[in-house]
Parts: sequence; structure tokens; C-alpha cells
Amino acid sequence: MNSIQNFIAGLDGQQKAIVSYLHQRLTDYHGLTQHIKYEIPMYYQKSWVCYLNPIKKNGIELAFLKGHRLSNEQGLLSQKNRKMVAGIDLFEMNNLPEIEIDQIVQEALILDEMDKSKK
Repeated sequence: MNSIQNFIAGLDGQQKAIVSYLHQRLTDYHGLTQHIKYEIPMYYQKSWVCYLNPIKKNGIELAFLKGHRLSNEQGLLSQKNRKMVAGIDLFEMNNLPEIEIDQIVQEALILDEMDKSKK
């Protein structure tokens, strides 16, 4: 069992179901790798793109490190008084905005690729 599988195994209920689902979706993106950092799953392309963070009330936040630069056309991202990070709080597996999450992840990956190609 790898470190992210261990992390998932330590969760319960909706948190476990949501993290399992999102982890699988995120690892399906070509070039996106994952690591446990700061005791949570983080996903990396050219730089850190997003992470999965357990939150109170048995939820998960899918957070984007450059969230302040994402368009948020879907209206799902919240910065919660953070300067750069923005995320989506998710509480129920059967109520995930899958299409919108994919759109936001795609935009975050494009932004990450563009940032590094300028150097």
C-alpha cells in the first residue's frame, strides 16, 4: 500500500469515498503526480497544482494553490481569506459537481503549464 492509499484507509464515511474518487480522477490526468506532503495528498505537474484536505463536518476541500488566478466561472471556488489558495468544499459523494471539477482541474493544469513555459 502506498502513502496515499494509507491516507485514504485512515478516513471514514463520505471523506473516504470523496478522497478515493478524487484521487482516482486526479491520477488519471497525464503528467500529474501525487505525494503526501504536510500529511495530505498533493498533486504536482510542473509545480504544486492542488491538494485534498479533510475539513470539519466530514468533508473534503479540493484546494488549488493558484486558485486566486483561476477564472471561477463555475462559482465553486472559495478563498476563505487566503491570498492565493482557493478550494471547493465537498461533503457528499452523490452530490459532486464532476463536470465543473474537471473544468477547474483542466484550467489549473493549463495555468501551471503556461507559468513554467514562460521561463
